[in-house]
Amino acid sequence: MAMAAASIGGALGFLAPRRRVLSGGARRRQPLAVVRAASYEAGVGVMATKVGMMTYFDPANGKPVPVTVVGFRDGGNVVTQIKTAATDGYDSVQVGYHGVREDKLTRPELGHLGKAGAPPLRHLQEFRLVAVDAFDPGQELEFNELFKEGDLVDVSAKTIGKGFQGGIKRHNFKRGLMTHGSKSHRALGSIGAGTTPGRVYKGKKMPGRMGGTKTKIRKLKIVRIDNDLKVVMIKGAIPGKQGNLLRITPAKIVGKNIPKS
Repeated sequence: MAMAAASIGGALGFLAPRRRVLSGGARRRQPLAVVRAASYEAGVGVMATKVGMMTYFDPANGKPVPVTVVGFRDGGNVVTQIKTAATDGYDSVQVGYHGVREDKLTRPELGHLGKAGAPPLRHLQEFRLVAVDAFDPGQELEFNELFKEGDLVDVSAKTIGKGFQGGIKRHNFKRGLMTHGSKSHRALGSIGAGTTPGRVYKGKKMPGRMGGTKTKIRKLKIVRIDNDLKVVMIKGAIPGKQGNLLRITPAKIVGKNIPKS
């Protein structure tokens, strides 16, 4: 199953942030960027590929459980870069996934992966962590070493694109009467007042492009990890179609792996 800034100079100098000069010639220092605790991951995650959905019968009680089967492509998940606060301003682990031929990547990409001793990989993603001491460039991440059956995970993926859709399908609006005298069957209806405010408020639910956006489904349970078939069964539905790229991370649970404050 085969898948996957250059500076111009003074002409664009106005794009750079301007330093504010105070009276007396002193310059005000720019505030340092503050990373919120909520932006950190609860732990390092992996990338995977959606295989499809099926029914899994729990051997303990025989009850059917709807699960999404998740697989892993050749090349696996490999640590391609370690970022630290001293060098990059924050701590994170960059992970590569889905091995490909060298001619599928550019030479800068191959050079970046070569520094870590990693094979050619199509996808790169970062996992921002509190500490990165336990990881080394070129280290392979095994799913069964990071997760176990019964764990809760957050899964991010791109939803299936539906194209341009109307209000009924996109926002679950109700239709009008379908009788002969009705002048509004599936029409949107009023979108605001006239003279006041004299405009349509931003964010108004209207027809438009539906789907094709990144979505995260939180706290999904790992039902089974099959090391022989190299697949994982996760309870419930996961965004996207078959072959979709998934980002799986430990679920953020306040008080357990995320501080309450």
